[in-house]
Amino acid sequence: MNESFTVKFSYKGKSVAVEDISRGTSASVLLAEARASFNVDDDVILRLIFKGKTIAQDIMDDDDGAVDNDGNNNNHPAFRTGTKIPKGGAKVIVMGSATARGIRHLNSLRSDPLMRGFEDERQSDKNDKATSSSRQLTTFWGPLHGSQDARYKFCRFQECTDASFGSRPGASTPHAFEARRLLERLATDPGIVSVLRSRELVVGTLGEIDPIDDRLVQRKQQEGVCVLGYNTNRGMRIDVKLRTDDLGGFRTYGELASTLVHELSHNWVGEHDVLFWTNYGQMRIEYLWTHARLMRGGVFVNGKRTAALAGVVDMIVSPEGGGNAARNSNDTPTDSQTMDIICQSVIVELAREMAQHHLPVQLVAPAVLAFSKELMIETKDDATLHIGGRRLGTTEVQPSTQNSGNAGTSARELALAAAEKRAREGKDRSS
Repeated sequence: MNESFTVKFSYKGKSVAVEDISRGTSASVLLAEARASFNVDDDVILRLIFKGKTIAQDIMDDDDGAVDNDGNNNNHPAFRTGTKIPKGGAKVIVMGSATARGIRHLNSLRSDPLMRGFEDERQSDKNDKATSSSRQLTTFWGPLHGSQDARYKFCRFQECTDASFGSRPGASTPHAFEARRLLERLATDPGIVSVLRSRELVVGTLGEIDPIDDRLVQRKQQEGVCVLGYNTNRGMRIDVKLRTDDLGGFRTYGELASTLVHELSHNWVGEHDVLFWTNYGQMRIEYLWTHARLMRGGVFVNGKRTAALAGVVDMIVSPEGGGNAARNSNDTPTDSQTMDIICQSVIVELAREMAQHHLPVQLVAPAVLAFSKELMIETKDDATLHIGGRRLGTTEVQPSTQNSGNAGTSARELALAAAEKRAREGKDRSS
């Protein structure tokens, strides 16, 4: 059936009725009727919509970009079989888009080099991630001692980038850039690097605790606990509270490094039990011993000892709360004497922290002291930390070698096994 009906075109607020339109009328004819009804220029691309569906649309010529007005691609009926036509006629909306001339002009324009498409953005993100993971970190500890181990390291860093942290005019808190540098300083600390390498630890992200809106910290504060850091999923992520409570600056570096070692110990043990404090004490021994050996090796960074930069000279040179250690004839402490000072400092530190958990330091002191002796034997012939250290009175720089970090694995395993045994015996006695 090809009964004729009326089509009412509507375009830019105007309406025109066209008679004698049938179901057999092609899309090209209907487009020509609409163009003629409103005197639309030939290079304007028209689209006809009936009942929310497009029934006809101009096609661009692939060769010159002009509108194909010959109907070569619109020979199909505009009103297909089954389409119901109202008794009052079909109301068709006419829409005109950019002219063919305008499209040809846009296509001929050169793309703006400052604007990137979605594919370019994805590639840029991939390049940024690759560069971020491989780029050289801040060499706070000098070019020879200021890098992470190739395998055992912190993979990513995430500072708190809230807009109020140092970026607003007149802000007194350090900028997020400074927080990032501090995180990198912690990650490349020779003592931290030594701990990670010897225990073969890999941490996904080292981040900054939000000092204003951190839910875990807020919950712990309500319980009366001051949280300086936390470990998520045993090393998937470690967060440290870098800023002071008044946001006026950063906490002392020694406190931050101690907190980080504490959180690294949670990679092994989750609860604050005897085994945890044994492991933490041993890690603190190794951290301080690394800086002590750099000090004894004559290593300076910008004219200062690494121990001074780490804020641990007092824990290496003299015991906290104690007198002067015995010295040899040259007034220089031997390795054994230096280790004794470090052990006394760590035990005092452990006693203070373990008291908060109602545990006596005597439970872990034997294992910590035994580990210190193992560590001294293990590092006796290891000159790695003297690399680049300029000996006082000489100008010779020691040659560089690579520390494999595997020499003391068995000794540490024995120390950890002994700590576990003591922890089990302590639990058996208490029960």
